[in-house]
Amino acid sequence: MTLTPLKNGISVSGEPTLVLIPKGSFLMGSDSGQDCERPIHRVWIDAFFLAATQVTNTEYGRFLSATGATPPPFWKDPNFNHPEHPVAGVSWFEASRYCEWLSSQSGRAYRLPTEAEWEYAARGGLEQNNFPWGDDPAQALPNYATRWQTGPEPVGRYAPNAFGLYDICENVHEWCSDWYDPTYYAVSPERNPRGRETGQRKASRGGSWRHHVKVSRCSARSSIPPEFQYADYGFRVACEA
Repeated sequence: MTLTPLKNGISVSGEPTLVLIPKGSFLMGSDSGQDCERPIHRVWIDAFFLAATQVTNTEYGRFLSATGATPPPFWKDPNFNHPEHPVAGVSWFEASRYCEWLSSQSGRAYRLPTEAEWEYAARGGLEQNNFPWGDDPAQALPNYATRWQTGPEPVGRYAPNAFGLYDICENVHEWCSDWYDPTYYAVSPERNPRGRETGQRKASRGGSWRHHVKVSRCSARSSIPPEFQYADYGFRVACEA
């Protein structure tokens, strides 16, 4: 189920294309990943909407025009400024302000997804597989060797996962709402965990065009301080169902 039409992975209205992520439970984390991905624990997620793609330059440009906000540092770089590229170099604070602006324009309560929501959505119903498509290595993806040469690629160019999400686990890291805590899984609540109330770094998920291995595992966690503006950081928005 989607809320706005999709054309080549891009919303054709002012709002992002939203995919309904059904309620359900899943095993979060991995025994074969980083220490912060343990212990594996079962989590229940209520239904929510998640954008089919990462926020694009076209979508973010509307926000800049409407608010007069400062563009991210790579806004005019030809490796990053294609209209269908995911916006790159936005801080967590800027991503949150975009959600607030989009909420005011649309009447929907837009926000960043939690880490648990993101991982549940990325898995697309596949329990404990490494990637959204299963366990085949990332290098087995079509055209893997020639993609992401100098920056991210336009969104929505390759097949989505089983929930209808494009570029999940790849292209750019995606900000999450949670404060990052490497030990949080040991105390995480079973239903709709949202992370610690305070912290120093904000959680992020997904792969990066800058990495040696361009596509992350569904369970892989990352984080940076919320004010940082890295060239491989973008975001996608969530919304209550």
